[in-house]
Parts: sequence; structure tokens; C-alpha cells
Amino acid sequence: MPDYKKIYTDMIEMKYPEKKEFCREILESDKLLALDIIALNKIIFGKSIQEKKHRSYDKTSILKMLDHQEQNNMTNVAMSRSIGISRNSIAKWKKMYLKNIDRKDDKRII
Repeated sequence: MPDYKKIYTDMIEMKYPEKKEFCREILESDKLLALDIIALNKIIFGKSIQEKKHRSYDKTSILKMLDHQEQNNMTNVAMSRSIGISRNSIAKWKKMYLKNIDRKDDKRII
């Protein structure tokens, strides 16, 4: 696994020192999640880099996105438009990670 924290810290210090303050909070965390890397890309390079295909997400990031969708009562289509991910990917994640939902307590069993 690449050390994204070191990669982005070095890149910001060498090429984008003016954006260091905007990225400081994200880079101070112990471990960078996929969502953190996307946020750093957005801060450093702007929105155009976000349109790349073939991104991968870790389980924690996926669950955060699904929680966001549930809290805001978003459909798969609305969620896919807001974060730039295929609606089919969101449906697949729901099948993979949310297949066991206890309806009594509304708690997820993963």
C-alpha cells in the first residue's frame, strides 16, 4: 500500500505550498481513507481530476458514503450524481455491505 500521506505532503511542499493550510487538517489524520485522498485531489487539482474512472474505495469510505445517503434520504441516482460514482456501484455496495439489516433496531450487522 502506498504511503499517500507522505506522497501528498511532499507534493504539497514542493509544488503547491500555497495550498498547505487547506490540506493540513486532512494530512494530520493517522490514516488517509479513499475519501480523504479524493478531498486532497479536489483541493490541489480542482474538479477535473475527479472525473477519472477506475477509482477504488476502502470499506470505511464506502460505509460513510452509504450512511450519508441514508441520512439525507437520497436515491441511488441522487447519490451517484452528488459524488460522481455510478449508481450501479452504489447498488452493489448496498448488496455487499448492507445485506444484513436488523429492522427492529435499525442497526447494521456487518
